[in-house]
Amino acid sequence: MTSLVAALLGIIQGLTEFLPVSSSAHLILARAFFGWDADAFGLAFDVACHLGTLTAVLVFFRRDIAAMVASVPSMFSAKPTPPARLAWLIVIGTIPAVLAGLLFEDAIETSLRTPGVAAVTLAVVALAFFVVERVRGHHRGCASLSLAEAVLIGVAQAAALVPGVSRSGGTIVAAMAFGLRREEAARFTFLLGIPAILGAALVAGVGLFRTGLSAGEAQLFLVGMVTSALVGYFTVKYFIRYLAGHSLSAFAWYRLLLAAAVVVWLLAV
Repeated sequence: MTSLVAALLGIIQGLTEFLPVSSSAHLILARAFFGWDADAFGLAFDVACHLGTLTAVLVFFRRDIAAMVASVPSMFSAKPTPPARLAWLIVIGTIPAVLAGLLFEDAIETSLRTPGVAAVTLAVVALAFFVVERVRGHHRGCASLSLAEAVLIGVAQAAALVPGVSRSGGTIVAAMAFGLRREEAARFTFLLGIPAILGAALVAGVGLFRTGLSAGEAQLFLVGMVTSALVGYFTVKYFIRYLAGHSLSAFAWYRLLLAAAVVVWLLAV
């Protein structure tokens, strides 16, 4: 892998981590299609790019995060403030992803990170986009979610361990199914993703620390992380603006076309 390839993967991660099209699927497909060495970098390089996108979302939502940190004492009061309630929703919504990661991550990493699996899940979630746009009105803000609804949205986030589901796609669909406005669903999705992405990076980082990286590999990881951070920040900014006035249909069609292209490619090779 060269620095150029690392930068390209970082760009892919920065775009697809926040757009509802599945970052893991795109990274897997890019490696498979171009013949890049997936075994040498695999999940560890994904995590380096995730650290970049984590930086992007921390910077973009710095005011929300600061408000939640300041509201920690209120979390344990009889009437928590809106930032404190949002913090509770994120804590509760994170639990399913933690459990799923502990129980199933190894099996998913060894068995499901394939182009075929990505093609199927890309198509299935695309159909969910079409359905959720039509079945309910969307008028709620994320602070109005109940704890039970936060748990179910967290289950959708946990399902995104399977490549092709898309963490943002799955959680936005679940949040919209409970009546959240598109932009509010995206906001909650990105805030909910902070502990999940951080946890995944820490777990993989422990293993990476044990095996170590050469100076050349560390440089490639840094390139991917910085690139994904820069691209990710602007993706978050303009995606939320887009959702304020547009449906998910364009992303659904993109996922279906990509899934079809993957199937054609798999049949041809």
